[in-house]
Amino acid sequence: MSFFILFFRRLHSLINRRFIWTGLLWLLIRAVFAQNPSAIWYRQPARNWNEALPVGNGRLGAMVFGRAGDELIQLNESSLWSGGPVNRNPNPGVAKYLPEIREALFREEYEAAAKLTQHMQGLYTEAYQPLGDLLLKQDFSGQPTDYYRDLNIKNATATTRFRVNGVNYTREIFVSAPDQVVVVRLTADKKGALTVTAAARSPHPVTKSAQGRDELVIRGKAPAHADPNYVNYNPKPVIYGDSAGCKGMRFDWRVKVRSTDGTVSTDTAGIRIQNATEAVLLLTAATSFNGFDKCPDREGRDEKQLAEGYLKKALTKTVDALRKAHVADYQRYFNRTSFTLETASAVNMPMDERLKRYAEGGADPELETLYFQFGRYLLISSSRPGGPPANLQGLWNPMVRPPWSSNYTTNINAEMNYWPAEMVNLSELHTPLLTWIGYMAKTGRETTKTFYNARGWTVHHNSDIWGASNPVGDKGKGSPSWANWAVGGAWLSQHLYDHYLFTGDKKYLQTYAYPLMKDAALFCLDWLVEDPQGRLVTAPSTSPENVFITDKGVKQSVSVATTMDMGLIWDVFSNVIQASSQLGIDADFRKTLSDKKSKLFPLQIGKSGNLQEWYKDWQDEDPQHRHVSHLYALHPGREISPLTTPQFADAARKTLEIRGDGGTGWSKSWKINFWARLHDGNHAYKLLRELLKLTGVEGTDYANGGGTYPNLFCAHPPFQIDGNFGGTSGIGEMLVQSHDGLLNLLPARPDAWATGEVTGMKTRGGYELDMSWKNGKLTRVAVRSALGGNCRLRVTSALKGDGKTRLQTAKGTNPNAFFQQPENRYQTTKPETPANGVYIYDVPTEPGKAYVLLGV
Repeated sequence: MSFFILFFRRLHSLINRRFIWTGLLWLLIRAVFAQNPSAIWYRQPARNWNEALPVGNGRLGAMVFGRAGDELIQLNESSLWSGGPVNRNPNPGVAKYLPEIREALFREEYEAAAKLTQHMQGLYTEAYQPLGDLLLKQDFSGQPTDYYRDLNIKNATATTRFRVNGVNYTREIFVSAPDQVVVVRLTADKKGALTVTAAARSPHPVTKSAQGRDELVIRGKAPAHADPNYVNYNPKPVIYGDSAGCKGMRFDWRVKVRSTDGTVSTDTAGIRIQNATEAVLLLTAATSFNGFDKCPDREGRDEKQLAEGYLKKALTKTVDALRKAHVADYQRYFNRTSFTLETASAVNMPMDERLKRYAEGGADPELETLYFQFGRYLLISSSRPGGPPANLQGLWNPMVRPPWSSNYTTNINAEMNYWPAEMVNLSELHTPLLTWIGYMAKTGRETTKTFYNARGWTVHHNSDIWGASNPVGDKGKGSPSWANWAVGGAWLSQHLYDHYLFTGDKKYLQTYAYPLMKDAALFCLDWLVEDPQGRLVTAPSTSPENVFITDKGVKQSVSVATTMDMGLIWDVFSNVIQASSQLGIDADFRKTLSDKKSKLFPLQIGKSGNLQEWYKDWQDEDPQHRHVSHLYALHPGREISPLTTPQFADAARKTLEIRGDGGTGWSKSWKINFWARLHDGNHAYKLLRELLKLTGVEGTDYANGGGTYPNLFCAHPPFQIDGNFGGTSGIGEMLVQSHDGLLNLLPARPDAWATGEVTGMKTRGGYELDMSWKNGKLTRVAVRSALGGNCRLRVTSALKGDGKTRLQTAKGTNPNAFFQQPENRYQTTKPETPANGVYIYDVPTEPGKAYVLLGV
């Protein structure tokens, strides 16, 4: 690379003619980019959406297809959803069924219980919507050659280049968070060779108007309602009209020529730029969304004023200033963490060919580290403070009725989106979910009251931007196996507490997180009932989307005390107990939770040595079902661990062996996290390789199934972004774990990662770690402490201080309050228990100081 830099400098001093310089620079940069491990690049345009490249700033998103003559840029705005505020009592009177359901369950009449449970359903959520498409029709004669496109995740920029009749054309696209615009820069290296029309279209009814000679304005409304894509019984699944003026969000998006040396004219057909050498387009958008509880129409914000304001601000800056601000903003997140592995030889191939080679067994450590960083890129691009959380497709969706409404699926997927946030040093980007949980709680308090006559709050299988919390299913049309799962509030509360454990923000805990966690626990207290043996159980209870077979051959999904339910309730009780102790409040409530926790229906090991999923040791209708919900206690929970509950860790391992390594994208990602928590790095790595299996390429062996699309999006199929985030989380769990009362370094390092380095990883207790290792042994560990306190390390190779750091063998229980272990009736060993080749060290730390340890 140094050769190219030196060459560029000399060339710049010799050549003043701009167009010769641009052409030579393009040829050289193309060669350099092809060797850039942070560039996802291709030799051809995207054939479909799963090959297009995503860019975004958390609010505005674009999928760039890279077509030469007729470019397609598909657009989204994060707050554009169908519908309006939820009906908080959509099915009055259904609480009367709850006693009947429980009586049927305790009589073991599971079919009757399921039919009764189906009565206790509300309405489906609304759907995340596309904004529209920007179409760039470029005039040239001849066939493009020397084609190249990429997404560079170091600067969050998508680039397309090609050559026609001796002219080199370049398109550069990025989405600025500081300036809230999509920037499209078009250049030609021959004066006057660029002629292009920028047109707009939308799947929604819109009006288009020209504003002056260089701006196109598109205005419309999202649907008042859009059915989920799997609902096929309504004659009008998409409805735009709403006489009440409450549902149906307005939107306004604009395309403006920032600068060009060509001539410009605009009408409703588009913006026409002729005989230019360069043109810069700015695109922005806004909606009338004014909060989860406000009508987006009659109570909506002024989307026209908002869009105009974004554009006016951006127009005061040059494109170079816009780019500089964009890169600085993006890199302040992205550059916090790095991950590199020893590479025998770099793989210099387009991503589609690279994935194919990898799927066929080729070694590619750089692809594995790139995938880790791509997950971080996606979170930075789709989740920013002040906006909605990343949804089922993050930020990017082209359909009015997208798969599963592209909503928040809260029985695994919404949470999985945020598993990596804290550990990969993107804590601020966790806040959209944390804020949204507060909205969920507001509707959830009414849901628990109207559906169950219970206190507190919860959320069920699905939610949306309106904070839906009721059991979905359209009042009895959905299967209870997924619609009537009632403990989403407990799961979401884990995110509230984890954010505190990583940041140590006691004010946040006291004023925001703890009250929400407490109310989630309050619902669980009311939701629990005693079974005939006096144990506390949930009834009705499901294990999301799975079906059991009783000893009598009955196939059903509704039973009592599923293992997932009990694990979630153990978790929220444990976290509230610890949080109240940290805050020094609610001693009586803490004691109530502790007493109830001791009476929870216990974890059970089945006849096959597996962790039971159900109340009884029943068979599964699908023994290899993609959901492995009962292992929540292993991950992301902390009730089961090889360091504290080895017997139940072994049962979890047996469960995974029975389930098998198959599964769709997000399911395989969860299994990577499971195997990492079991400290089996080689098995986790095997699944990571399978997760990166190329799919979606028609006419090949890679046409169908889960895995990874050519643009690195995870295939469920279809695309779900949770698989990407779950994969990044799994890699993080292989590198460091901090849930077991200490920092466990390289707990699941696979043999394939013998030598490597990771920097900027975050842990509970406010620590930031850099680690390097060679031939499986740590060579250097740097610990930066934000909160101070005892830092306890578990490592598999001996360490020593660097002369400034005091290192001592660990003794007793870790005194650091952030590493307090919950009371656990299954615990038989301590995290500090000596093991073969394991060292436990304590490093006393002070806030704001760094400590360095070296391999022996």
